[in-house]
Amino acid sequence: MEKTPRGTSVGVDDPYEFAGLCDYLTGEGQCRYAFDHYEHDPEFARERAEDDYTCPVANPETEETWADCPHFRSRNQDRECVRCGLEEKRNELTDERPLLEEHHLSYRDTLEATGSDSTDDPENETEDADPELTHEITIYLCRWCHAKVHNSWARITDDVAPDPEAVAALEERRGRELEETGFESAADRYGTE
Repeated sequence: MEKTPRGTSVGVDDPYEFAGLCDYLTGEGQCRYAFDHYEHDPEFARERAEDDYTCPVANPETEETWADCPHFRSRNQDRECVRCGLEEKRNELTDERPLLEEHHLSYRDTLEATGSDSTDDPENETEDADPELTHEITIYLCRWCHAKVHNSWARITDDVAPDPEAVAALEERRGRELEETGFESAADRYGTE
């Protein structure tokens, strides 16, 4: 199973199984990365420009895969847990912790030892290492599945139901949302007459 730079599991053997279309691919099959970020990789941008910015992976005449593209990036946009199906329910007016978290399936090629003094803080996973990822392949997992995948042998493909705590948190948020949709006069709400 693939590992993070810290050695914890990402929950899959092949991250490309969960990769969708490249984030830089336009509807016309062109590479937006080569056009918008030409200064980052001029040679790549020149090659794409010579081919009218056509994405070689999207071109049916080539046999290239997403793994062959040096600038492939795929971030899941569906706001539900890939493992258990829990949907996100956010209230933008509060500082509540989101139910869903981004989960990286792909990390840089060479994994460096992080030492025994490292913490389990996901923010520090690549602190001592080269922060450049080989390809960014990101999905969403609920907080509960995210912890299980990183802290055990849980796999993203496991057929599981949402954790009872996750369901309770979701229902609490839905309940508060429904309360807000009910009519209550300002006089009743703020106790003025």
